[in-house]
Amino acid sequence: MKIWDLPVRLLHWLLVSSIAAAWYTSEDIGPLHEYCGYAAASAVAARLLWSFAGSSYARFPQFVLGAGPTMAYLRQVLAGTAPRYLGHNPLGGWMVVALLSCVGLVAFTGWLTTTELLWGYAWPVRIHESLAWLLVALIAAHVGGVIFTSWQHRENLVAAMFSGNKSPEESPETPAD
Repeated sequence: MKIWDLPVRLLHWLLVSSIAAAWYTSEDIGPLHEYCGYAAASAVAARLLWSFAGSSYARFPQFVLGAGPTMAYLRQVLAGTAPRYLGHNPLGGWMVVALLSCVGLVAFTGWLTTTELLWGYAWPVRIHESLAWLLVALIAAHVGGVIFTSWQHRENLVAAMFSGNKSPEESPETPAD
């Protein structure tokens, strides 16, 4: 069953590649590093737009749940009884929000360091670098969550992000079409 539509998958992998390239070029504060940041910022903006126009599983209201359901899901994870979701589970939904927010802030603060107003000051660079390290921590948590959830539900979530397909076995969610 097709869960992740093509724009979601392309934007996901554009974010992965642009963030990896930005990290690789981080010591060379030059045009390539900046272009990687612009690519990441563009992917975040496109993903935000797609959250309103995309398929049901791409829309934020489908997977960004309130504190109550999210905490209930966390308790189920800790108890080893978490249900399988076709789309993002409640913790995964909030991870999407955290990652997109952090990428946006890293890109924004990176751009700020190039402006005439803030050029040459150390504090904007420190904020940019601190946010980049926070992004690394979030990415590590995301990858860990994907590995854990793949193991827990015996499915390959990485393959699903390439193909867009997941098995339509039982799931507590219903598409919001």
